[in-house]
Amino acid sequence: MIAIIDYGVGNLRSVAKAFEYIGHQAVVTSDPNEVLEADKVVLPGVGAFGKSIESLTKAGMVPVVKEVVTSGRPLLGICLGLQMLFTESTELFGDATAAIKGLDILPGRVLRFPESHLKVPQIGWNSITKKNDSPLLHGVAQGSFVYFVHSYYVVPENQEVIACTTNYGLDYCSGISYGNLFAFQFHPEKSSQVGLKILDNFAKLK
Repeated sequence: MIAIIDYGVGNLRSVAKAFEYIGHQAVVTSDPNEVLEADKVVLPGVGAFGKSIESLTKAGMVPVVKEVVTSGRPLLGICLGLQMLFTESTELFGDATAAIKGLDILPGRVLRFPESHLKVPQIGWNSITKKNDSPLLHGVAQGSFVYFVHSYYVVPENQEVIACTTNYGLDYCSGISYGNLFAFQFHPEKSSQVGLKILDNFAKLK
């Protein structure tokens, strides 16, 4: 069973429906015990970093997420669910000198896209360049297009965790794959057949 963590942020049914569409059982739950009993776990997220960390904490899910990762069960972060895995974010109402603490499961920072001719947030389709042999990207063609909505991006300290990159004014990490830990900046559930393939690969992990 796949548990999608409900901590009061975002539309989680779209993720569950995507799994169900490709034939996998998924449940949206705010019960920490149900998450801990799941075979695989999805950590979604939209909106502001600080509010999401606060909501995750109030829901009692911070130790749950860390226990899932430690246990070796597959965990998939989506969008802000990727960013929250890292040490800290500079998303504090434009103050790049301050930082909000993340889950610190992976060392690294979350930064805002620099000022350029490109609009921020990035909204729409963009391509990914595969960087490591992530099992979630098996069967996904190099240069495939996926759907993004974000103003911030992750900078992992360990470059080996980077599963794919995307260019939006700069090349940035748009996905990570490290042991049982997977996460993407884009939305697989909104990324047509490419996204469904990624979710199917996740659901079929042993």
